[in-house]
This record gives sequence, C-alpha cells and structure tokens, in this order.
Amino acid sequence: MNEKIIARAAEIIRAKTDGVGGGMEGFCTLALLDENGYPTASTLTISKADGIKWLTFCASISTNKAKRIAKCNRGSVCVNSSEYNISLIGTLEIITDPEIKKEMWYEVLQHHWSGPDDPDYCVLRFNTERYNLFVDWEEAAGVL
Repeated sequence: MNEKIIARAAEIIRAKTDGVGGGMEGFCTLALLDENGYPTASTLTISKADGIKWLTFCASISTNKAKRIAKCNRGSVCVNSSEYNISLIGTLEIITDPEIKKEMWYEVLQHHWSGPDDPDYCVLRFNTERYNLFVDWEEAAGVL
C-alpha cells in the first residue's frame, strides 16, 4: 500500500519541478530551526527531485536559510493542496559545486542571480528520512 501512495506523491512532486512549470509551479514550504531554536517556514520552488527521496531548491548562500542550515541541517518540507499533503522530514545540505549548480539552473533564476557561476547562488538539497503522506484520500507514514 505505501508503495502506491509514495509513487503518487512522487508524481505530484515531479509535476511541480522546474521542467514542468518553468520553475514557477513547484511551491512548497521548507521549515528550519532559527538561531534560537524556533521553527521558521518559507516558501520555495522545487528545482529537481527524485520522488520523495530528495528535493533540491536554489537559494542565496547569504540568506538566513543557508545560515540556518549551516547551524542545524534538520528540516521539513511540505507540499500541499486541498487534495493532498506530502510532509517530508530529513536533513539539508548546501551545495556549491559548479557542476551541480549548472545542472540545477533554469531560466527563471536569472531574475535572482547573474548565472550558475554567481558566487551567491547555491543549491539546497533536502534528503528525506521520514514521510507522512495523504494522497488520493489514503495515508502512509514511514522511514526511507
């Protein structure tokens, strides 16, 4: 049963990545802990994903998000609508590797950075450890 719900959640996430929506359809919420241990949430666009295993986001290395991840890399991602709720719990890493930055680059990002070589541009990779899914009126929870 979980495999079916996980596969459906992966389809939903895939439909929200930059390849489908030009980088503007994949909004989700990323929750992190701030320097005082309080949760903070922000909306990001999903760049690429491998099902529910990992998702990437493009960000500025100088933002609070990157600073928070450097201090505490635990976080949660929520992709939702009135028809589904995909909650993922895991860890994040900040990637500055030039090849990965180029791979994750898409056209809409030019409004934020000069190009994939911009030193302030980085990739945030979220690696799922646990999940709670409500998709097609079915629920699943587990560990990857």
